[in-house]
Amino acid sequence: MNGNLKGRAPRAEAGFTYIGLIVFVTIIGMVGAATLKVGALLQRAEAENELLAIGAEFSAALASYAQATPPGQPAQPLSLEALLRDPRFPSPRRHLRRIFVDPITGSAEWGLVQAAPGTPILGVYSLSQAKPLKVANFDTRFVNFEHKQHLSDWKFTANGQGPSANGAVQGQGAPVDATMFPPPPEPAAPVAAPVAEQGVLRELVPPPPPEPADPQEEEEKEEEEAPPETAEPPPAPVRRGG
Repeated sequence: MNGNLKGRAPRAEAGFTYIGLIVFVTIIGMVGAATLKVGALLQRAEAENELLAIGAEFSAALASYAQATPPGQPAQPLSLEALLRDPRFPSPRRHLRRIFVDPITGSAEWGLVQAAPGTPILGVYSLSQAKPLKVANFDTRFVNFEHKQHLSDWKFTANGQGPSANGAVQGQGAPVDATMFPPPPEPAAPVAAPVAEQGVLRELVPPPPPEPADPQEEEEKEEEEAPPETAEPPPAPVRRGG
């Protein structure tokens, strides 16, 4: 009987060892999955930050295009390529370095904000329908980005305000036009100071001090100004008695 007990003990120990191994592998798998999930979330958050930075580049390019609008020309481009080389000028003028790749979709294709198909571009957005991780605490450049359901709801326009369904910019009620981005004012010409009247200048500016006189000139002047000496009358003749 003791032999039977001795034979069963190693089997029981082997069973406990197998169960412990399964638990250990399960824990390792859960930790690995959690690590992968955290890594994916960090990577996604970094991609969203990159999307915001790229969107700011597009917004600045659209604003630059509008501010450089010559008289009688449209203030918004008809294509994103027009931001690379402005067709309104004979010499090359660039408002954007390159057409960026969407860090979320990995494609250089962007959604275009337009009042109607074929009309000028008011803004761009990502084509991703994923739910954003960032829902608050946006920079002041990104207006109305809070609590959006999809990344495609982040509209990057020239003035930072997303347009509504009819193409009008939120908060303004009218489509974007050239008057919304007027060219910077030219520096005003310096205003000349008013000329003071002659009498005022005489009162404000004292006369220069007199120069010291030459002693020799003073003596000559005194001699000239001195009255002529009167000659004494000749003595009267003495009469002698005759």
